[in-house]
Amino acid sequence: MGPATVLLLPGVLLGLCSAGDSPFPSRPVVLQSGPEGRALGGWRRPLSLELLLAEAEDLSRLGSESLRDLLELEPDCRELLAAFANSSVRLTGCLVRSARPVRLCQNCYRQFREINDQLENITRAVGNTSESSSKCAKSLLMSDRLQIVVILSKFFNDTWEKANCGNCLKNNSEGLSNSTVMFLALFNASLTCFEHNLQEQEGSLVNNYTQVCKNCSVPYKDLNALYKRMQESNQNHDAEEQSHLCIDVEDAMNITRRLWSRTFNCSVPFSDTVSVVAVSSFLLFLPVVFYLSSFLHSKQKKRILILPKRIQSTASLVNIQEKSH
Repeated sequence: MGPATVLLLPGVLLGLCSAGDSPFPSRPVVLQSGPEGRALGGWRRPLSLELLLAEAEDLSRLGSESLRDLLELEPDCRELLAAFANSSVRLTGCLVRSARPVRLCQNCYRQFREINDQLENITRAVGNTSESSSKCAKSLLMSDRLQIVVILSKFFNDTWEKANCGNCLKNNSEGLSNSTVMFLALFNASLTCFEHNLQEQEGSLVNNYTQVCKNCSVPYKDLNALYKRMQESNQNHDAEEQSHLCIDVEDAMNITRRLWSRTFNCSVPFSDTVSVVAVSSFLLFLPVVFYLSSFLHSKQKKRILILPKRIQSTASLVNIQEKSH
């Protein structure tokens, strides 16, 4: 006997009471269509035993399985939820696998776009005039306090924004931008150069990375220059607030710089080193030149002042000698 059948048991007993087998003999029960009838069973006409038994039989056919079906989602709603779940699994797996070294944006942008499409399919049903679609969307997004679909969607969006993946992708996440493709190509070329020169030194007992620094300076300089241009371009687009490049590019540049400066102990001479050295040398010797010129100028003045005195004294001496003769 199902729960719905149990709910109709008092009504059945009341019907039996009208047949003369009343369990309350002190007060006979009369079913009628007036206010008393509505207060007892909510009916507008007299209840008969045959009608109550027929309703009880219909509810007994439903059983517990049909009642559980009422708690389940509609088929269209289950399909939307399953599609979102599958997309979440694919995106989560891609994010975890690409965590180290960081390759989130270049490996997972397709999965991220897919889960956004699935969420859009769900939210689009909220404004749908169809009653079943609207009911499905409300059940998935607003039916409980936890709202697991909303929480997962917010987590994926926050992770994507924190990684600044939009700075590495084209509009609408259709693929990697041209600058990102160029950067990754130079990054791979630098790593290939490092590996090639390290393999040539495997037999050496001393870790001498001179060849690495010499042979790989060109791809490293090109990579570093492109990274600076990307930073400047990104700052021009977001002048009001400080913005970062996508996490893939930043992590790749940090790895390359650590290898170049710490592991290989290399340094790249800048193109303006000569001018910097020249200016520094000039400023360093400027006081020496100043004091030397001042000294020479003062000596020349003394000579000019002393020379007339000698001439005058010599002339006076000649005059005295002439007078004495």
